Amino acid sequence: MRGASAPRNASLCAAALLLAGVSLVIGFRAAGSDGTTPVPQALAFLPWLLVPGAAGLGLAALARWRGGLVWAAVVLAVTVWFVRPYGPGTTGARGPVVARLDVLTSNVEFGNATDALIATVHRERPDVVFVQECDPACADKLAAHVPAASYPYRDVVRLDGSHGSAILSRFPLRPAGRIDGTMAMPGPVAVVAGRDVRLQLAHPMPPVPGGVALWRRELGRIRDLAASVRARPAVVAGDFNASQDHAAFRAVLDAGDLHDSARLAGSSRTYSWPADRASPLRTQIDHVLVSEEFSVRSARFLRLAATDHRALLVGLELHDGP
Repeated sequence: MRGASAPRNASLCAAALLLAGVSLVIGFRAAGSDGTTPVPQALAFLPWLLVPGAAGLGLAALARWRGGLVWAAVVLAVTVWFVRPYGPGTTGARGPVVARLDVLTSNVEFGNATDALIATVHRERPDVVFVQECDPACADKLAAHVPAASYPYRDVVRLDGSHGSAILSRFPLRPAGRIDGTMAMPGPVAVVAGRDVRLQLAHPMPPVPGGVALWRRELGRIRDLAASVRARPAVVAGDFNASQDHAAFRAVLDAGDLHDSARLAGSSRTYSWPADRASPLRTQIDHVLVSEEFSVRSARFLRLAATDHRALLVGLELHDGP
């Protein structure tokens, strides 16, 4: 009897530990909070919590632990509930289409993927390009190899390493201020079909251990910008270092009445990072958010060599509705 109880007890303890860990993360998701390390990091990969949840269910069954079976079933059901796409399925755009535009966002990882980005721009010919981690060498290459005739309007912040950024546009741009952050986040106004459209590059610091407060603070500044341009045409794009399962990211959407293009195009769980590793733990942290005046035609994640992010290319339509 004692020999038989030892494996049962081990299974029960293992099930309890797994279910407690999953419950902790899901509890913060349900409460609308990102918590502290390790919760924000785990929330980025929330769908993968189904794996330890299922393992907990199996171990509870092996231990013949009825309470554990109920616990595991609840944890799995709640996790599945939160795996659903966040937000409405349409933007509510009304009225005639006055412009069609393609928007590309790409984190080129310290400028390493600049050549691949340039090739992608030549092939895809987007109307607006948001570039994160564009160091001075990256900025020089964009100036030399992306014709000014095609992209005559640019907002480039020349900084070293991951701090530089660039926006290239076929549409006229005028300055509108920048979001204060560790990494540059420029934000001009584009004139599209006679309408002012606020463009904002997003690149807050990631929620690394010890840096969660800074990540939350910089996402809060993006949220404040989104709130300030609410009810006006806007495109906020870049590497948010956050997924739809982070409360700080959902706050950006809610504050500006913004919509995630990939979600509207049916790709809300398509990964964008990491793109260059064998690990199955991947998530979508690169986004193009649009205001109510836009509808989304398409969204494609593109693999670029020499960067750990996949680029995102979205097709948008600007409506002239009330």
